[in-house]
Amino acid sequence: MLHLHLHHLHIRPQVPSLLCSPSSFAGSLPIRNVNPTLRRTKPLDGAGTVRCMANPRRVRMVAKQIQRELSDMLLTDKVLQYAILPEAALGADRYLSSLTTISDVQVSGDLQVVKVFVSVFGDDRGKEVALAGLKSKVKYVRGELGRRMKLRLTPEIRFIEDEAMEKGSRVIAILDKIKADKGPARNLDGDGPDSSGADDDGDWEGDDPEEGIIYVD
Repeated sequence: MLHLHLHHLHIRPQVPSLLCSPSSFAGSLPIRNVNPTLRRTKPLDGAGTVRCMANPRRVRMVAKQIQRELSDMLLTDKVLQYAILPEAALGADRYLSSLTTISDVQVSGDLQVVKVFVSVFGDDRGKEVALAGLKSKVKYVRGELGRRMKLRLTPEIRFIEDEAMEKGSRVIAILDKIKADKGPARNLDGDGPDSSGADDDGDWEGDDPEEGIIYVD
């Protein structure tokens, strides 16, 4: 009789967990005819997770669209404007919120996380209030992006301060000030213009055409 001993056989079923799917970002973006095929990365040994990676072109497309939508919201959405500049609700110029700009947007390869780099021009207090206001409206921004871009699953939004633009503006302002303080360049060789060639600029039309010419027979 054949006896089968299976108690030494260890079988561990692996059920992959799909973290993203092509339908997650199959919304109606303005750019059409884009293949939303996602690439699956190989799981590590013993791991049961399969992470889907979107086509790099698709990732760049989504990032540009999100940056456009967020920039438009900063100019037109009162909820976001009041969060960035609370004084706007009291009658201050709400367009002062345009001092807050979206400098860059980075989307993760699996389209699950969006890093929004924000440049705020103003004093330290204004920066602190603007960034805190943006972060307090993350859920609202996420919902608005999903509605505007018609996404089934909207990625996680993370606002990050970007000081590069302001530092660049400060450097340009300092260079302009130094240039203005120096004034126009002076002539180091003399007080007046160079007159070395003044005697050579006469009217040659009145000279004798045969002056100084020797004819040889």
